[in-house]
Amino acid sequence: MTSVALVRTPLSPLLRLLILTQLAFNIGFFAVLPFLAEHLADAIGMAGWLVGLVLGLRTFSQQGLFVVGGALADRYGVRPVVLAGCVLRIAGFGWLGYAEETWGVVGAVLLIGFAAALFSPAVESEVARQAVEWEETGGGSRTRVLALFTVAGQVGAFVGPLLGALLLAVDFRVACLAGAGVFVLVLAGHAWLLPQHIPGRPHIKEEGGLRALVRNRPFLALCCAYGAYLLAYNQLYLALPEEVERAAGSQAPLAWLSSLLVVSAQLPVTRWAGERLDPRRSMAAGLSLIAVGFTAVAVARPAQLTGTIGLLPATTLVVLLTLGQMLIAPVARAWIPDLAEPGRLGLYTGALSSVSGLIVLLGSAATGTLLDTGLPAVVPWLALAAVPMAAVGLLPRRPCQLRRR
Repeated sequence: MTSVALVRTPLSPLLRLLILTQLAFNIGFFAVLPFLAEHLADAIGMAGWLVGLVLGLRTFSQQGLFVVGGALADRYGVRPVVLAGCVLRIAGFGWLGYAEETWGVVGAVLLIGFAAALFSPAVESEVARQAVEWEETGGGSRTRVLALFTVAGQVGAFVGPLLGALLLAVDFRVACLAGAGVFVLVLAGHAWLLPQHIPGRPHIKEEGGLRALVRNRPFLALCCAYGAYLLAYNQLYLALPEEVERAAGSQAPLAWLSSLLVVSAQLPVTRWAGERLDPRRSMAAGLSLIAVGFTAVAVARPAQLTGTIGLLPATTLVVLLTLGQMLIAPVARAWIPDLAEPGRLGLYTGALSSVSGLIVLLGSAATGTLLDTGLPAVVPWLALAAVPMAAVGLLPRRPCQLRRR
């Protein structure tokens, strides 16, 4: 198994279960969601603005409510929150497969999104907490465990659309039911294997965690820097497709490059960075690489290159953006336990996603405006390069300290 090469001592059964959970979650999710927009437009006949609204509602009900799922995991424990999320995801996919009216589609996607808002922060926070414990007992760097978690998610994101494409040859409803079936298996596995009470994870009953969170400047700085990274990564789906289409006439050449790079190189990159860089320097290096990638497109854009040569700047951006992701994503997750209030790891894990998701929402609107204003083509790309460079200065300066959560 990959974890053998990654770690010095075997991972605990709970960590292995949670990492496999991330793989299964993404297979089930990406077997359906990449094809949703086409289904809504072609099969149901929704207008373009309504398709965009439905997709936005799905994102809000998921990313925006992560903080709620994280707080519930702190209060009631990981197991009930994960199981409830799986039940809602099964119901949501089943509903979506049979929904033919706008209200039904909206209800289904809200259910699908809120399901992830429940189980994802619960799983992610427990992986982070278990990784800290594993590090404290001499197993190795917690960041390596989070890197393995990231790879599992990317494998699921790669396999899911392939499965979905095969199932769509039959019907969109079949793809939805298959996605629901994946979560039935996840639900059964966790009902059997996930402990009712995980040793060392306290349940917080009192209120007030959110008030302390908004006063936690180092954590909010991490959220802003992580949000800048996510805004940059979101350009794989916003600004970059238009550039690739201009240069090559098709988006196909770079469609799978990012996922393949993460699956093949995440663990070696994490190992290399962990031996040489502390968390702040790792994230700063990742943000700087991303800025260089956007600058490469900006410099080449005025030449209006096309064909294979025209694809080189976009390819450079995808490679550097993905390398930046490898340096940033596991480290950010591994840093949260050192910045979180004791017993509130779920809340802080969820808040990282919610705050950074809000930054992406606002930043994407601004990016879209820049792309549509008729300014010289170099301007939006230089603006995008400036965002991660500015984020370097936002990174918290508090050193990484081992604290149990």
